[in-house]
Amino acid sequence: MHSQFHNSSVNIYLCPPMGSKLLYYLILYPISKLPHFILYRLSDLMYLTIYYIVGYRKKVVRQNISNAYPEKSPQDQKDIIKRYYAHFCDLVVESVKNFSISKEEISKRVVFENVELIDKIYDEGKSVVTIGGHYGNWEMYAVAVGFATKHAQLAIYKPLSNKFLDQKMRSSREVYGLKMIPMKSTKSYFEEQSEKLKSITFGSDQWPSNAKKAHWVKFFNIDTPFFYGGEKYAKDFDWAVVYCDLTKVKRGHYSAK
Repeated sequence: MHSQFHNSSVNIYLCPPMGSKLLYYLILYPISKLPHFILYRLSDLMYLTIYYIVGYRKKVVRQNISNAYPEKSPQDQKDIIKRYYAHFCDLVVESVKNFSISKEEISKRVVFENVELIDKIYDEGKSVVTIGGHYGNWEMYAVAVGFATKHAQLAIYKPLSNKFLDQKMRSSREVYGLKMIPMKSTKSYFEEQSEKLKSITFGSDQWPSNAKKAHWVKFFNIDTPFFYGGEKYAKDFDWAVVYCDLTKVKRGHYSAK
């Protein structure tokens, strides 16, 4: 369930190369300058459209929820599905907002807790592997984490096929300090930069490109592959491991603990 859901929210970046600059400069960037209260009205409109009119991936979502929560009544499952679509639409407008969000605004909307745990590890001279998942709003987390702790903040990502939108996505995430490392360059980068203390975030529930090289578990009653990687680098380089619990406090506000 998790693996199928989270990929949906990045569809905004997956347009054909032709027209991608027009899409960004005429639509995405101007929309990103709108205040949040207007963006959430757009989200509400989007929710009504994709849930009630288009029915975007409803069959897949309905099956996932049925598998994950077999003990819940049909009405309870329907309520979860509706909340999922509402949150999904919020993720879309919040991700667009990241193209122009200020440091002050993002620091109010993603509040980090217990960072003294990681800062203590920094003072001990160790780097950190931070394990997280595609839950809450990981795009806002990426923007905010760059200045959250003493460590240099890194994240592994898979480049988009559209080079223009890949560059815009990467620059929006990196604007306040995070450095994005292409997946294929991860090990070589760590070996070259082994002396600098860093915190590297792994979204371990991202769908692996090779399912045979994944760690399979039952997740919400569904066979789900998780990335290897976090534990490998922690062992290879003797880094500490922490888990980031990213939760939605209220609309547009998240806690990263």
